[in-house]
Amino acid sequence: MMRPQQQTALRLAIGGILLGITAFSYAEEPSGTRKQAPDILFGPLFNDVQTAKLFPDQKTFADAVPKNDPQTILADYHMQRKQSGFDLRHFVEVNFTLPTEKEKYVPPAGQSLRAHIDGLWPVLTRTTSSAGKWDSLLPLPKPYVVPGGRFREIYYWDSYFTMLGLAESGHWDKVASMVDNFAYELDSWGHIPNGNRSYYLSRSQPPFFALMVELLATHDKEALKKYRPQMEKEYAYWMEGVDALQPGQASQRVVKLDDGAVLNRYWDDRDTPRPESWLDDINTAKKYPSRPATEIYRDLRSAAASGWDFSSRWMDDPQQLGTIRTTSIVPVDLTALMFKMEKLLAKASQEGGDSAAASRYEGLASDRQKAMERYLWNDKEGWYADYDLKTKQVRNQLTAAALFPLYVKAASQERADKTASAAEAQLLKAGGISTTTVNSGQQWDAPNGWAPLQWVATEGLQNYGQDKVAMDVTWRFLTNVQHTYDREQKLVEKYDVSTTGTGGGGGEYPLQDGFGWTNGVTLKMLDMVCPQANPCDKVPATRPAANEGSVTTTPSTTGAQPAANGTSTTGDQPAATSTPSTTNPSTTTTTPPATTDQPAANDETETQKSVGQQ
Repeated sequence: MMRPQQQTALRLAIGGILLGITAFSYAEEPSGTRKQAPDILFGPLFNDVQTAKLFPDQKTFADAVPKNDPQTILADYHMQRKQSGFDLRHFVEVNFTLPTEKEKYVPPAGQSLRAHIDGLWPVLTRTTSSAGKWDSLLPLPKPYVVPGGRFREIYYWDSYFTMLGLAESGHWDKVASMVDNFAYELDSWGHIPNGNRSYYLSRSQPPFFALMVELLATHDKEALKKYRPQMEKEYAYWMEGVDALQPGQASQRVVKLDDGAVLNRYWDDRDTPRPESWLDDINTAKKYPSRPATEIYRDLRSAAASGWDFSSRWMDDPQQLGTIRTTSIVPVDLTALMFKMEKLLAKASQEGGDSAAASRYEGLASDRQKAMERYLWNDKEGWYADYDLKTKQVRNQLTAAALFPLYVKAASQERADKTASAAEAQLLKAGGISTTTVNSGQQWDAPNGWAPLQWVATEGLQNYGQDKVAMDVTWRFLTNVQHTYDREQKLVEKYDVSTTGTGGGGGEYPLQDGFGWTNGVTLKMLDMVCPQANPCDKVPATRPAANEGSVTTTPSTTGAQPAANGTSTTGDQPAATSTPSTTNPSTTTTTPPATTDQPAANDETETQKSVGQQ
């Protein structure tokens, strides 16, 4: 019989072997100070727990905190799992601390919509300046606001729309803290992960950091100069690998089209099932044995990076998630956000006295805008759309993402008017802007409407003088939010916009309440429909005219915008009305952006290949 010391030594030896095998089998990330995801740390145990469906939500075990080091837990698992009567659920409960739901927040009876939102800010605020070594949570130095529900951590693009509400409520300290947290992540990881979890480190989300800094700059005039280094780090992350690309190639998040134009796509560095949706991804891949599972996993993960997880926008067959191919699509909203980042980097450089850098970023923004007009405008349909790298054609689907070029003032007036007309005719419903025109059962499709897309639509339409349509969007969405709140005393993640007063459906998890970005957009919209001299606590009984109320939004700090034809306009105006032809693309090569972390010239990885092979 083994003595206790021998048993311990054996356990550690087995655990070390298993951990080594696990790291070899699952890891695709560099080791070092970066935390590893739980599926890498616990390999076979993680897979067994998730495929056994021990918990209704797969995120539960991904967020569980180990009570011991992975080596010891894996060794115990290897020794115990073959024993008669082994109980996997009991083993998990002994070795992990499972996440617990906070006590349900019950708002005071009779609260107005505004009072309810203001009361939620402290409820949704978290402070996690430290976390256990093996905990999937990534600590952040300052307090932050979470979305709510199952989302117990900060989320990147959600946070911008949450910040709009925090600023509207006068909580500039929280806005500044959250910007500091994202700057900390950029300094620590070189990018802002999807959320502050180890399993989110392999991807980012729609790049809104520059817009967060722009928002803060309306309160702190030094913000753009202060956070310029972090803005440049984010830009380098999105453009990494561009200098090694030949026309027609793609690498990670950047693509170089046949004429040399440089645009971006969503990408995840890993090609395994998502830990937070492990079994869902495995089952999706199993339905398509003709496709490599790793390819499907990468496209699922990349859709999560887009924020639109999931949508017919990324799929060949809207009813079949396994046909997803996010990595072979250049998204129009990402292109617009990268344009905005370049404009704000130019502004930050100018404010810092670096006119050479300002000129370079202005040139990059101008090049990107030309490419957007050339590749992402569907002349036949009359709206902005995504570009398909495989077919080398602009796609036909109309989505709410079409309004992003208007949001960042990159469109010409003519094209903005056409896009606005299409959105009004096909996307505007009783309860707001629908995400798409397709009802696929996915949550980023019809009939769902999401707060951030309502805000982008409202702002974008106002930028081009489409005040009536903008007010229609605002009023209908606010009415939807108010009716739902009146019935259920909560704000939710998404809404059914085919009617009013109903939360949205579809997707991988039940409807969540809270809810950060809905709270933020609702507050901004309340202050748009009510005069500043007489702010309202709920949606007014009568709809104001388009020119009534406080329709002035946060002033932009981007400076001059290039016109669609490459000339410059003065001030912060939309692009000029002239537009380039989309039938004869120019063959002019754009200037490749400088990056700070380029691969060696001969270091062609599997991520750098012909666009047609993606």
